[in-house]
Amino acid sequence: MSFNIECQEKEAAPVLSMRTRTPVSNLPSVLGEAYDLVAKYITEQGGEFVFAPFVAYYNMDMNDLDVEIGFPVKQALPGKGTIQPGVIPAGKQVTCFYKGPYEGLQAPYDAMAQWMKEKGLEPVGTSYEFYLNDPQQVPPEALETIIMFPVK
Repeated sequence: MSFNIECQEKEAAPVLSMRTRTPVSNLPSVLGEAYDLVAKYITEQGGEFVFAPFVAYYNMDMNDLDVEIGFPVKQALPGKGTIQPGVIPAGKQVTCFYKGPYEGLQAPYDAMAQWMKEKGLEPVGTSYEFYLNDPQQVPPEALETIIMFPVK
């Protein structure tokens, strides 16, 4: 399987999000609850969504994932409780579009790692996944995800 992998310079993007820890087995319910809470809060604040919901992965411990769950917004908004403002940093970003079930995400991650190695790029910080459609609305083979790594 081939993937369209690109490296682009991106501007910083303000976000509103929640950060939590969870085993991967609980991730779908944790994501659903967090997206509902954050989206409701953004709407209450009169905020404007500018892209798809995301998860930032701060580690890959499947028994204790450290994740940030939220939405990019047009402008910074104040936080409230567990919902906090943040930013997806500016800089070089390697991205890959993937279509298919979430269980198949390892293949584009592996392809991206090889591509970055060949280009002499090193991932820094957090990896992001942006979910372009809803798994409750489309079958697994139609799910669309953009994976993004900040690099140096």
